[in-house]
Amino acid sequence: MEVFSHYLASIDNVDHRNRTEEILRWVCDTFPQLKPQMKWNTPMFTDHGTFIIGFSVAKNHISVSPEEACMAHFFDEIAQAGYSATKGLFRIPWNEPVNYGLLEKMIAFNIHEKADCTSFWRK
Repeated sequence: MEVFSHYLASIDNVDHRNRTEEILRWVCDTFPQLKPQMKWNTPMFTDHGTFIIGFSVAKNHISVSPEEACMAHFFDEIAQAGYSATKGLFRIPWNEPVNYGLLEKMIAFNIHEKADCTSFWRK
């Protein structure tokens, strides 16, 4: 979590900072094999050098970016969770609960699907 300390300190809204830290800590605790990293001013997690998931803070939500293939695979579940989405990310509003079950499935999917991936992004 130390790698995220500067990013977290830059979040002015205390509630948003705490929520972001909670999510990042949950990923660290649930998937301790993942490497927490900051790239492009974005907190993210990698596995053997390949991207698994990233997060970014906005005024009204936290964005979750698991790559397009993962988004497509979980499109219906993201919609059922009530999250708005694009082809590359979905948004968790600050005033709504985090669907940790969905996050866990998406991260596990990326870990499994990218087990033999030798590049940072899917090709």
